[in-house]
Amino acid sequence: MASTEMKAIEKSEKIKDNETSDMAGSTVKLQRELGLFSAVNLILGVMIGSGIFVSPATALEHSGSVALCLIVWTVSGIISLLGALSFAELGTVLGKSGAEYSYFQEAFGKTHKYWGPMPSFICAWIYVVILRPAEVAIIVMTFAEYAFQPFTTELQSDYKATAIKLGSLAALFVMTYINITSVKLFVKVQNIFGVCKVFACLIVIGGGLYEIIKGNTENLNKGFEGSTKSPGGIALALYSGLWAYDGWNSVTVVTEEIINPGVNVPLSISIAVPLITGLYVFMNVAYMSVLSYAEMVSVPAVAVAFGTRVLGPASFLIPLGVAIATFGCAMSVQFGVTRVCYTAARGGHMLEVFSYVNMKRLTPAPAVAFQAILTSIFIMVGNIKTLIDFASWFLWFFYGLAMVALLVLRKTQANKPRPYRVPTIVPCFVLVVAIFLSVLPIVHDPSIKYLMAIGFIVIGVIVYTIFVYYKKTPTALLRKFTFLTQMLFESVPPSNHED
Repeated sequence: MASTEMKAIEKSEKIKDNETSDMAGSTVKLQRELGLFSAVNLILGVMIGSGIFVSPATALEHSGSVALCLIVWTVSGIISLLGALSFAELGTVLGKSGAEYSYFQEAFGKTHKYWGPMPSFICAWIYVVILRPAEVAIIVMTFAEYAFQPFTTELQSDYKATAIKLGSLAALFVMTYINITSVKLFVKVQNIFGVCKVFACLIVIGGGLYEIIKGNTENLNKGFEGSTKSPGGIALALYSGLWAYDGWNSVTVVTEEIINPGVNVPLSISIAVPLITGLYVFMNVAYMSVLSYAEMVSVPAVAVAFGTRVLGPASFLIPLGVAIATFGCAMSVQFGVTRVCYTAARGGHMLEVFSYVNMKRLTPAPAVAFQAILTSIFIMVGNIKTLIDFASWFLWFFYGLAMVALLVLRKTQANKPRPYRVPTIVPCFVLVVAIFLSVLPIVHDPSIKYLMAIGFIVIGVIVYTIFVYYKKTPTALLRKFTFLTQMLFESVPPSNHED
């Protein structure tokens, strides 16, 4: 066994030594493949999921009126834009992928030997191991439910659930294949799906405009009638709106793969987020022109109910639009979280092999496969929506900490060139919003799910202390795992030099 292991290690080292010749002299690292159009579509891909089609009525339920609800959707879009522009400064000044992980590492990593790197690790731990795989599982299961809807109507509930799980695993395999095979392939598929998503949104808006022109404005004319006067109700409505907009930071997760990031990162955000804000607001106007308040808050899928009433024989376009939106969203979320995993592994906070790059395809294949495995586990478990219930709490906690990181870096790296800079009032405002959204849910609804959130953080601290800080790792076992992963995915460590 010792002889076999030594040969395996020698073969692994030989791959590392010969990586340059294998690539005919080119650099083995992630390449800049995403231009402005692709960056815009990446943001569209992550932000436009099933939410705006299936359950956009939560904001209406909490706000209590049509007019206040539309204000909430508009304000949510503005807050998302301000947050995204703050992330754009962080992404362009540091030039690193990984978004919050990289920002925490740069701002806090050297402040204390033990505590300094911990925010980065906890961020990677929550995103990579729990939150994003569970989110992808939920999204891809929604895709399977709508894609297979015409074929599962006659099935019993148990068989239908099994069919949805199998369909979800098949869809996961396809998107994993795309993300492992080529960034260029991902970009092509994502761009097509991005255009289709916008088209699906425009169908809804067009249907609503048609109804308004016909004079169907009874519901819209109610204006502020029934508006909540509770600050808590308004805050919860805002919380619901901001959840639908989540994903505005997606382009900063892959900064190292953006062509000319100093220009394209802030420009793509400035195009995509206002575009999505307009789509979301006008889609809600369309829904409300056709569906009453009671119908909006009671139907299982708002867009489907809208399509049945307005589109007639073309109503199938809505479930098709949901399927396209969810598949594209899941693929884009997987693409993003694999880059967080890749960056965290490069920083010593995940297994080193997850920072390796496929020699031929130049994709982080081990990280993509790892995410696919985690997602498939969540799909098989099935009932994981409790995890998503506190996802928004985690997200805004990390967003707030990112604003602190931005302000810290302005002091500690004041002389560093900043291709893009936001007014100081912007990150300060987003920080206040983040604190508000982190505290409000616990005060308003102090449920056990927040104890679960704290539990995940405590487990992360234990893992960090043992395996990262004290480096108590099974070296021989990891060496074998690294070798097998390298052989399976033809992967090597990325080149360290920058462009």
